Amino acid sequence: MSAPEIHIQFAPELALFVPHGRRSGATPLTTDGVSSLGHVVESSGVPLTEVGALRVNGREVPKSYVPAAGDAVEVRPVTRPQQVPGAPLRFLLDVHLGTLARRLRLLGVDTAYESTDIGDPALATRSATEKRVMLSRDRGLLHRRELWAGAYVYSTRPEDQLHDVLDRFRPDLRPWTRCTACNGLLRAATREEVADRLESGTHRSYDVFAQCEECGRAYWKGAHHEQLETIVEHALAEFHGGADA
Repeated sequence: MSAPEIHIQFAPELALFVPHGRRSGATPLTTDGVSSLGHVVESSGVPLTEVGALRVNGREVPKSYVPAAGDAVEVRPVTRPQQVPGAPLRFLLDVHLGTLARRLRLLGVDTAYESTDIGDPALATRSATEKRVMLSRDRGLLHRRELWAGAYVYSTRPEDQLHDVLDRFRPDLRPWTRCTACNGLLRAATREEVADRLESGTHRSYDVFAQCEECGRAYWKGAHHEQLETIVEHALAEFHGGADA
């Protein structure tokens, strides 16, 4: 008995994951007759974190559907904004996304970040244990079954990465409420409380301070504040959900 052949078409948004020959139009693909459509799609190179609706012969099917000979399959991208059920929206970023992590924290988004390479198994386990959405450019990591949830970061430019994550997940934004160094919550502080952590001259130049409840780092409107304000203003202008909370 010959193996079933299906015709599969990937949405343009998923083109970067699939071999060149399958990037445009429906292409034939031989299956084993027993694997689920989700497995077939993953085997083609597309992480299931990036897959939205699967349609076979015009009707939507679950990832567990086993394709039959002659099936016409459409693979669509995740619908935006993407809902992550079952837990407060929190993120986990790998070692390569430090700038993105700091910018998400600047906006008050709960963002864990591994500053060293702890390996894919440990990252996937942390994602599952803490129920965090894993953000990464590592396609292999996003294929791991134990992930709570995940998303591919499509750009290498931090400003584009931030826009993509905010557009995809629409997290509540509460700028200036988290430590960009450790993700802890900030509280208002007096000059006296943070005196031992201030740079030379800061005592005289500033009188509004905040301090991280976790690591104790002090914050004030220093030389780089205008640049940070620009990042915050742009994010709030386009993705204002939760900004007034």
